[in-house]
Amino acid sequence: MSAEAPPAEPKSLRDPVTLAARKSRLDSPHLAPIRALGRAIAAAQGAEVPEPDPLDGGVAARLLLLLETPGPRIRGTGLVSRDNPTGTAANLFRFLAEAGIARRDTLIWNTIPWVIHAPGARNRPPRRSEVRQALPWLAPLLACLPHLRVVVLSGRVAGFAQSDLEASRPDLMLIPIPHPSPTFVCTAPSVAARIRAGLAEAQACIAGGHCASLAGNCRPMPLNAGDGPWSGTSSG
Repeated sequence: MSAEAPPAEPKSLRDPVTLAARKSRLDSPHLAPIRALGRAIAAAQGAEVPEPDPLDGGVAARLLLLLETPGPRIRGTGLVSRDNPTGTAANLFRFLAEAGIARRDTLIWNTIPWVIHAPGARNRPPRRSEVRQALPWLAPLLACLPHLRVVVLSGRVAGFAQSDLEASRPDLMLIPIPHPSPTFVCTAPSVAARIRAGLAEAQACIAGGHCASLAGNCRPMPLNAGDGPWSGTSSG
């Protein structure tokens, strides 16, 4: 199977040919443990769990980017990807590219990894009970990522995972950023600036090898507008 070149522009998965080519690589070995975990979660929750992107790092990831929950439009691709045809994914594509973070170093996942929306339902914020149900699945996810060095907590729902992450892997550096949804990015220039600063810090961690001295030093999750508190803006 020929290798697929990483796309140069966001929203590439809106093209059916590109999407089919991406899905043809789902059996790649670097995804196998994560996909197995996704199937276990789907069976336990009775809900769909989108697949990881084959172009990303899978089990080799050094950076885990935790979003909120798959949005209703995720059913169009079935992938958690920066290449999805949504505004959130397009923003994430650009922010990650600006930070110089290689795709092979990343895994994009959701704090609530299953789809919480019924087919055809409108977007809604996750319930606190759904967050509580999701948090125990973080430890088995971390067990799939032996090279992980930093977790980027994107938005306030992801921020609720901080204590569980610290308990499971106190060696990891935790970096909170606002959610990349256009709803929040457009509220003020400071939101995009905070995303860029957090991702630059994450890139410095995985590239410069100074994570160990900073492990466990997670800045408090801001509680102001722009971080996505129970917002109804899902990841996608």
